[in-house]
Amino acid sequence: MRYTIKDIQDSKDKGEKIPTVTAYDYTSAKIVDQSGIQMILVGDSLGQVVLGYDSTVPVTMEEMLHHTKAVVRGSSNALIIADMPFMSYQVNIEKAMENGSRFLKEAGAQAIKLEGGEELAETVWKLTQIGIPIMAHIGLTPQSVNQLGGYKVQGKTMKTAVQLIKDAKGLQEAGAFSIVLESVPTLLSKLITERVAIPTIGIGAGPFCDGQIQVFHDIFGFFSDFIPKHTRRYLNIGDSIKTGLSEYINDVKSGIFPGEIESHKMNENIINELKATKSNHFTALK
Repeated sequence: MRYTIKDIQDSKDKGEKIPTVTAYDYTSAKIVDQSGIQMILVGDSLGQVVLGYDSTVPVTMEEMLHHTKAVVRGSSNALIIADMPFMSYQVNIEKAMENGSRFLKEAGAQAIKLEGGEELAETVWKLTQIGIPIMAHIGLTPQSVNQLGGYKVQGKTMKTAVQLIKDAKGLQEAGAFSIVLESVPTLLSKLITERVAIPTIGIGAGPFCDGQIQVFHDIFGFFSDFIPKHTRRYLNIGDSIKTGLSEYINDVKSGIFPGEIESHKMNENIINELKATKSNHFTALK
């Protein structure tokens, strides 16, 4: 049975931290789900780490639905949250309702995530009223990277800090069940966490959030060229894969692979009979 948004709220109420991670395909979802993690986010960060885009902006609804379906198929315990891609919910509330419902109805997700502050409160309220659980996302919102002028820490001035607090409260009042705080100073994220009743999930927002979220490929070292400041490497899968591939290449070239253990056997009498049979007799043997 999957975790629910009530389970997530219960974790905050009990003071239990909420680890969360992204997954973008069946295999990684299966591995993550078996770890016992409560929430999996099918993030639009897949645009960069899976599809090779330079930002999350180009990601489409169809791409998000495709990957969400795979993650749902690979999981049975975690609450699956799908990212709403850029311009799938900002046009108007009707469009947000149409696209948001597709993640639940077609892809099998249990919740969706929207980027934006109190300006999205009406949209969040409307979606929750029709039964779509919403995870909000404030601070550094990657879909707005062009407006923000890059991937920068948010809320460092009095004006922007006040706005983030207002955003968090407004989104809570609108019905969001949790809020992602991305690239927010530690003390500000602590203050926001204390002032809202719903769970805060941090990424680059310090240790005082109710939970943390990280990108699967970042924490397991699939990439070596860039490590985000907010990431801690727990494994270096990329290096291990490269080492394994080098060994595979050498084994194939040298004839070591496949060996007897990786090969299939058959009755040698049949082979001997085949060798003794003239090629023009094969048709008669069928």
